[in-house]
Amino acid sequence: MNTKSAVPSVKRPNTVAVGTIVWLGSEVMFFAGLFAIYFTLRAMNPELWAEQTAKHNFAFALINTLILVASSFTAQAGVFAAERGQPRATGASPSKWGTVEWFFLTFFMGAIFVAGQTYEYATFVSEGITLASDPYGSAFYMTTGFHGIHVSLGLVAFLLVIGRIYAVKNFTHKEETTAVVVSYYWHFVDIVWIILFIVIYVLK
Repeated sequence: MNTKSAVPSVKRPNTVAVGTIVWLGSEVMFFAGLFAIYFTLRAMNPELWAEQTAKHNFAFALINTLILVASSFTAQAGVFAAERGQPRATGASPSKWGTVEWFFLTFFMGAIFVAGQTYEYATFVSEGITLASDPYGSAFYMTTGFHGIHVSLGLVAFLLVIGRIYAVKNFTHKEETTAVVVSYYWHFVDIVWIILFIVIYVLK
């Protein structure tokens, strides 16, 4: 009697997810460079930093930050829905929401954050703090501005994922992977902002 030895299957990592993680690694280096510029300029202009950071509305920035951090949890809820193969809601209760509903909520919260940052920029400009006004303005707008661009790209990505889910007839592993990858990116921009918030608004 011939018996065949069982060959253990090798589960290969998802190439899209791995590629995204590698790309985010390069983004870490990009923001590390921005942080280096910020700390260098702050060390060279301590009096200016003390004067300009006093103009921040800490409570407003904190609320805006909490909204963005909360959006990371809603994004993850969307991923959980995708992993159980539930692209859309099966009921009105949030416990029955699918990926689409959670991602729409995440998009809405992210848009509030961008609007809040825009309002803060307008306030600063009215007080004479611009990109070219002084080293603090340059450092502030460069760090927060590039982060704002990343958040905006994330919002576009959420809309693309939602549109893809509506476009396909069947929700497959490809759509699930897309949702997971976008969540990786969103968690990344959230973590970067938490660090920025601490550096700019807390460690004055």
